[in-house]
Amino acid sequence: MRRTLLLALLLSGAAASAQAQDLLIRGGPIYTGAEAAPTAEVVQVRDGRIVYVGAAAGVPTADRLEVIDLKGAALFPGFTDGHAHLDGIGWRELTLNLEGSASVAEAMARLTSWAEAHPEGPIIGRGWIETHWPEGRFLTRQDLDAAAPGRVVLLGRADGHAVVASTAALAAAGITADTAAPSGGEILKDEGGQPTGMLVDAAEQLVGGLMPQADPAALREAYRAGFRVEAEYGWTGLHFMSAPWRDVPLMEAMAEAGEAPIRVYNSITPDGAAELIAGGPRSVADGRIITRAIKYYADGALGSRGAALFEPYADRPDTTGLMQITEQEIVPLYQAALKGGIQVATHAIGDRGNASVAEWYQQALAGVAPSERPNGADVRWRIEHAQILRPSDYHWFADLPIIASMQPSHAIGDLHFAPARLGDERLDGAYAWHSLADLGVIVVGGSDAPVERGAPLIEFYAAVARRDLQGFQGPDWRPEEAVDRETALKMFTLWPAYASFREDELGTIEVGKRADFTAFSVDLMTAPEADIPKGRAVLTVVDGVVVHRAE
Repeated sequence: MRRTLLLALLLSGAAASAQAQDLLIRGGPIYTGAEAAPTAEVVQVRDGRIVYVGAAAGVPTADRLEVIDLKGAALFPGFTDGHAHLDGIGWRELTLNLEGSASVAEAMARLTSWAEAHPEGPIIGRGWIETHWPEGRFLTRQDLDAAAPGRVVLLGRADGHAVVASTAALAAAGITADTAAPSGGEILKDEGGQPTGMLVDAAEQLVGGLMPQADPAALREAYRAGFRVEAEYGWTGLHFMSAPWRDVPLMEAMAEAGEAPIRVYNSITPDGAAELIAGGPRSVADGRIITRAIKYYADGALGSRGAALFEPYADRPDTTGLMQITEQEIVPLYQAALKGGIQVATHAIGDRGNASVAEWYQQALAGVAPSERPNGADVRWRIEHAQILRPSDYHWFADLPIIASMQPSHAIGDLHFAPARLGDERLDGAYAWHSLADLGVIVVGGSDAPVERGAPLIEFYAAVARRDLQGFQGPDWRPEEAVDRETALKMFTLWPAYASFREDELGTIEVGKRADFTAFSVDLMTAPEADIPKGRAVLTVVDGVVVHRAE
């Protein structure tokens, strides 16, 4: 509650300041992202728009001008997280967070502490990942039962594509040794044929009814927490992937009430597809919340072996992963979106998943003439993750074209297990940011938070260093796929603007564009790579309003 009050005070004060004064920002390196003039000494803002970028000597005179001294911090166009889950970011602040657990024992100790502090109701948590644990295994129901006896416990793996359920949770959901997994899902079982508690991809739906239904006040608090975290990190915008259709009115109401400090571009869950297509793109609060895309799933995640591969997993040759949808199901949905002027984004991680989506996109586009599409040929369809590709399939992204929405931090986390999952040969097309960008493909950078921490400095570092936060890269982790800093800057500024149809308003610091800025304590363009994630956001400005300023 105290955090919410502080945010409200910050926003109300910032809004009043923005209404009364224009801004002049100076006192540190300013990187515009514009090719004609990539750096500047000062930026001036009037009524939420940029009116001057250039040398200090040329600043126009203005009354009631608020001067912001960067004190050596580096200013950039507003950073946008091109793939994140705003609700999950908020709930991470309000539920059991297992992120960073170093072992099964530590994760279960956290669960025990949480259970003691919250003696009533189901226990919901997320963030564990076993790939670096000394035990080297998934959690099981027995682990949960010992840590929180008799409790209904559901703990999501960090990637969001698997959940482990306690024995009480399995019983409450009616899951037994005889329960059949739904299409696109898997119920892991032990040697005796009993469920281990691990439910992968579509099988997570079996325990969906046990998730506590958030009351409106709790849900609004979760979104407030998500907005606060993102603004403090320095994000001025976020592409909300799998935004629950039922939550869109709430986000819109929050924006209208001044409770949405950063921009949100919604790609909704498929349950709202028909209604969004019928009504067309939505925008409120001068574009603060825009809803004009639908997110579909083609396959699962690599860590839980749900990503669909052409050949079996190197470390589990009995499976090639899980497809979540078929060509017969998805192509008509894509074509309906085309005719309704709605953008499509599809989750695909494995090489088979990505190739399938590219072929489905081609088929859908061929079946709907540009004259039947409100956007004509400019559809800007996306593949979310585009994580494991066959190099022979790169051409799809350039030819159709397809926007590759990728999360650099996945590569610096996955490097510890992806070689075991894939074998060396398939790493040639893994996390191939540089190869795709070289082909002229728009590569949108994101974080996938709360799957990852969600900090822009970690994402930028991962893109340019391709090493984990300790500097480790691993043998032949394709270092040539790291990108230069200018490309990384585009991945988090101009290219997300393009992917949301707003490159004329956002993505660079140029006269006439909206005044969205992010300032970091570290100069991303000159600092040693290892120093980048050690910095912090010191200033976040959206539409000329300061929504975060570090003390």
